[in-house]
Amino acid sequence: MPLQSPLDVPEGDPFGPHNLPYGVFSTAEETGGAAEPRRRVGVRIGGYVLDAGAVALALGSPYAGLLGQPSLNPLLAAGRTAWHDVRRALTAWVTDPGHRPAVEPHLVPLEAVTMHLPYEVADYVDFYASEHHATNVGQIFRPDGDALTPNWKHLPIGYHGRAGTLIVSGTDVVRPSGQRKAPADPAPVFGPSIKLDIEAEVGFVVGTPSELGTAVPLGDFREHVFGLFLLNDWSARDIQAWEYVPLGPFLGKSFATSVSAWVTPLEALDAARVAPPARDFPLLPYLDDSDAGADEQGGFDLHITVAINGHEVAHPPFSSMYWTAAQQLAHMTVNGASLRTGDVYGSGTVSGPETGQRGSLLELTWNGRDALELPDGKRTFLEDGDTVTMTAWAPGPDGTKVGLGEVTGTIAAARVTAGRIADAR
Repeated sequence: MPLQSPLDVPEGDPFGPHNLPYGVFSTAEETGGAAEPRRRVGVRIGGYVLDAGAVALALGSPYAGLLGQPSLNPLLAAGRTAWHDVRRALTAWVTDPGHRPAVEPHLVPLEAVTMHLPYEVADYVDFYASEHHATNVGQIFRPDGDALTPNWKHLPIGYHGRAGTLIVSGTDVVRPSGQRKAPADPAPVFGPSIKLDIEAEVGFVVGTPSELGTAVPLGDFREHVFGLFLLNDWSARDIQAWEYVPLGPFLGKSFATSVSAWVTPLEALDAARVAPPARDFPLLPYLDDSDAGADEQGGFDLHITVAINGHEVAHPPFSSMYWTAAQQLAHMTVNGASLRTGDVYGSGTVSGPETGQRGSLLELTWNGRDALELPDGKRTFLEDGDTVTMTAWAPGPDGTKVGLGEVTGTIAAARVTAGRIADAR
């Protein structure tokens, strides 16, 4: 019997030809004459990575220039028509038996590659879009007041983060140090965070830029956003609690944000589009999506799993998010702020109405009150050596599942600098 081709992906594989997420990879064998291995655009198919640029060149494709790059940015900047055409070509390359002699030599097993941050990040914004998460946080910190702030259901709340601290899945996360002060403490102290947390989120990457001074309307979401991926917005809750009044998150968030190595194009998720939850009252016109057609519904039916050291602790449903990615993009630009290729924005913590659907340890343990029982001991917040892994899938065409690339990170001990800071208590 002839050997099975790597392109014969088993039925039910969430990374079949209906998916084809993009990433950037290298192999140890090829350095390109440089000290560092050569990076290139790859597309995941089953348990392999396809060297997209090499195949495009071998087949004489006009997209060889876009795909033969060390970053996704040139493809992102090419715009929606190019995204569609490249995806259509890739689908043909991995499904048409006539292309196999040209394609198969450029397939590399997943275990033989190193994945890199797939795009050059321009800006980073993170939102606060889950009503269940915002309500839980409000009840934890304002037990005698309103859980939601008065503006919450009028606009997507967000903050501007540090683009340079986005890291690819698999990179260790160093425990941050900073100031913290519990309500009963007489003065702040300095030291490693003792309430290091996760935030299970979905990230979106911008391809087509926009002009400064021009707002991006709801209906143009797919003209600008290339795809989505899993994102973990690591959070130092004790540092955050002391610093966030009156301007919001800063050092408690900016030390690291992990993103998946794989970007799933929006076109692969057409079967996963759903309507967002019902609104309590009409929104302002620039955010009003009540007349969106079935093909442009703003929600995505993504099923997320959060695991600590291999033990599943939560299953947040992205379909429950109150604010959609399209509304977030519209709000982010309504003041005239421009988009740039490589802009990333996060959905905010994904949490559902049930206890097991909460996307942060802050909620799962109710700020440390209720410890999680794990096989390797109890947890309220993360300990050094803990590994957090998030995975997800979405409904695909004809009953298939679309897999999202995992995002994982292991907590490394704090690095205390020399001098006065090293002596702080």
